[in-house]
This record gives sequence, structure tokens and C-alpha cells, in this order.
Amino acid sequence: MLVLKSLDIDLTKSETRTLLGFGFLYSFLILVIIGVVSFIYYTFQKDLMLQEKRQVLQEYSNNLVFRLKDLHVNFDKYKYYPRDENFNSAIFDSDKKQIFSTLKSNKINFDEVAYISKNKIHFIEKPESYYLGAKYIIVEVPDDGLWYIKVRGEIITFSFAAFIFMMFIGYFISKLFLKPMRDALHLLDRFIKDTTHELNTPISAIIANVEMIDKDSLDEKTARKVNRIDIGAKTISNIYEDLTFLTLNNKIISENKKLDLSSIVKQRVEYFESLATIKKINFVLDVEDNITFICDAKKFSKLLDNLISNAIKYNKIGGTISVSLKDKLMVVEDTGKGMSKENLDNLFERYTRFDKSVGGFGIGLNIVSLIAKEYKLKIDVSSELKVGTRIEVSW
Repeated sequence: MLVLKSLDIDLTKSETRTLLGFGFLYSFLILVIIGVVSFIYYTFQKDLMLQEKRQVLQEYSNNLVFRLKDLHVNFDKYKYYPRDENFNSAIFDSDKKQIFSTLKSNKINFDEVAYISKNKIHFIEKPESYYLGAKYIIVEVPDDGLWYIKVRGEIITFSFAAFIFMMFIGYFISKLFLKPMRDALHLLDRFIKDTTHELNTPISAIIANVEMIDKDSLDEKTARKVNRIDIGAKTISNIYEDLTFLTLNNKIISENKKLDLSSIVKQRVEYFESLATIKKINFVLDVEDNITFICDAKKFSKLLDNLISNAIKYNKIGGTISVSLKDKLMVVEDTGKGMSKENLDNLFERYTRFDKSVGGFGIGLNIVSLIAKEYKLKIDVSSELKVGTRIEVSW
């Protein structure tokens, strides 16, 4: 249970990023599908409405043709274009030029038989005889828009219901999609917990026995061997403390008090000097005295340990690590491999490793991030490939 709880924050972050990407794509596809279906449904309903209106428009058109025929025969008698209160009309010649029109909308689409234009329904017919030279007869009636209001309501209701249903389905799909990632992270943390448990006893025994050895009484060759054992023990101890912090983080009660950071920084640098000698790395200290901060001593030490450990791990042979401490600012800078901007964006993610040739689980800087968030510390990282990395911690 401890392992699962320790993963809650990181799983949430990973799931959030994955779900956002999946959700955006899935929602976009749903909207496209709903849009296409809605358009098809709208077109179908419009055509259906026009088909229903077509019979009435055909009657109007027949009435107009009859009256045009009467006017054509008795033109000298009437000389007046026939009008009707039920519809407007127009006649065009074979070149589609207007002969006469009472239409409200003069934009005519001769390729259609019935269509809607500017809230008007147009019906086009070609009479058998060219009365008054008219090859095309256009009948126009108002579109009351009731069908559109009905269809719009149906589309909105359908779209909303379909979107909710599809998102509900998408939720279960996303759970299946994320399950392998969850299982992998749970398996990794279960392994870490078991490993941590097994490391406890041998690490304690090694460190205790190394500290009991009187190195001054040893010859040079034996002293070097003991020194290597000491270095190895400290390395394993640091990893062990990281793993313990990771699995027990939510159970650790912080004992905050006013700390002398100047003393802590000097102690931790001294602790890591033996590890740094393996790669012939030199420490450059610039520590002001009497710098204090209210914090848990173990957590601040753990934050600093991981920064220094990383600076050693990713430094070059014969490199330098500069550690400075001033009022409200601590800086750890190395002359190592450096990182690209892409790597900096994912620097504090758990299990993230940018150099497979260097050991570790990829949890050190994640722990730094967790401690920094707890105490509202601001971390600024700048890095350049083959030049080095600078990490500033301010409060």
C-alpha cells in the first residue's frame, strides 16, 4: 500500500498527460463524426421538407403557367404580369436573362429544382411552351423556418447525448489504455520496495564495520581497499536512502526546525568527497556563515545529497563541482555532460534517465522536486551540452 500511495502523484501526472493527449484526439474524432452525421441529417431533413413543399409549389407553378398562357394569348387585352398573394414569381428566357420578376431574392440557381435562398424557397420549372418567351419559371414562397428550429433542436440533443455516451465509452477505453503503464509502474515500485527491504541489513552492517576500522593503523594498500569499501558503502547507502524516501514519503512526519545550512552544506560535501575522488573531481566551496532555514534536517540533507550525487555522477573525469550558499540561495554547479532543452523539460520526472551508461533509478531529482514543493523552494536549472549544469535553489 505504501508503494501505491507513493505513486499517486506521479501516476496522476503521467495519466494526466496521456489522458489529455488521448482525450483531445478522441474528442476531436467524436466531434468530427457528430458533425458529419449532423450535416447528413440536416441535409436529409431539408430535402424532405423541400419534397413536402414541392407539391404545393408545383400547384403554384401550374397556376402561373396557366395565367402566363392566358396573358400570352390575350397580351393586347391584359398587358399585366400575373401576381398571386400566395407566392412571388419570375420568368427567364433561354439565356437565363430575366424577363420579369416579383422575387424578393434574385439569386437564382438554375441547376436546382427546389432550394432555399435567404429564407425563401425557390421552385424552378421549364414549361412545355415558351409563353412570353419564358423558358424558366421560378416560384418563390417564404420559408417559415419551423423545420430548421425543429431539426436544430434534434441535432443539439443528439449531439449532446452522443458526445456524453462516446466520452463514457472513451473513459473505459482510456482505462484499458493506461492499464499496462499502471501495471509497469506498480511492478517497478514493488521491486524497489522489496530491494530496499533487502538492502537495509547489509548496508547497516557494512557502514558500521567500516566506521569502526582505525584507518591510521593500516598500511597504504589495505587503506586503499578499505577506502573503496567505504566509497561503495556510501554509494549504496545514498541509493538506499532515496528508495526509502520514495516508498515512505507519505508516511514521513517532518520535524521542522531552524537549521544551520552552512554547517549542513559543509558536512554533506565532506561526506561526498570520497566518492568524488574516484573521478578526480574537486569541490569548490563558497559558503557564507550563519545561513539558516526552517526545514526538516533529513529532507534538506536528502535534497542536497541528490544534487551533489548527480553532479558527481554526470561530471567528467577531473571535473569541478562548485557549491555556494548565500542568503536565500544555494547553487550546485558542475562541469559535466550537460543536458539539452528537451531533457530539461522532463528533468524532475520519476524514473527519467538521460544517460543509460550511468547507474541509478532516475528518482533522485524527483525526490528533490518533492522536497522543494513541500517547502516552497524555487528550483532553476540551466544547462549546456558538454559544458555543465547549474541548479539554483532559492527560498
